[in-house]
Amino acid sequence: MSLPESLFLLSLRPDKGRLDDDSAAVRGSLLRSAALAELRLRGLLRDHDGHPERTDAAPAQPLEPFLTEVLDDVRPDRRHGWFELVHNRSDKAEATVRDQLAANRTIIVETHRVLGLLPTQRLTLTDPTPVEALRDRVRRALHQDAPIEDALLAVLAADGNVSTVYRWRDLRGQSSALRALRQRIDRELTGLRPATEAAIAVQRSPA
Repeated sequence: MSLPESLFLLSLRPDKGRLDDDSAAVRGSLLRSAALAELRLRGLLRDHDGHPERTDAAPAQPLEPFLTEVLDDVRPDRRHGWFELVHNRSDKAEATVRDQLAANRTIIVETHRVLGLLPTQRLTLTDPTPVEALRDRVRRALHQDAPIEDALLAVLAADGNVSTVYRWRDLRGQSSALRALRQRIDRELTGLRPATEAAIAVQRSPA
């Protein structure tokens, strides 16, 4: 699974058939941040003087629709900021990732109507086991050396309040461990985390 797909699935509450409520307002930015991280780890994006820039590398394998969409937003004829790429079009991110997970049968999406009027969707994992293993790995990233992918997902889950991964009491007393993870992301994925924090602040601020 790609990082955006992993983050989406981590946010899913299987018992309720829906995504967690606590990160709903910022989920789009979290997904775009995860996509930008994925593109950087694949060598398709880099940071140049504090700005995202496409590399000359070609994808080793075809990109999924959401990664393609985010990469296409990085135009070679203009100078972008990381915040712009995390925040812009974030309202479209959740639906795109959901649809591609449904297309590859990782989840099943069923539409119902509440009181016969309001449409709502129920999301069901076709195989919960890999997602449960992923959630355990991401939780353990706070306490042990972890791959950069798990470290990134842990930071996004904590900063975005993805309560299906960490509840507030899970992070109590973990400030040093979380700070170390954030510092690692800042070293290895320069510029991405401050932009994500800024996008979260914008989306959580009163209208």
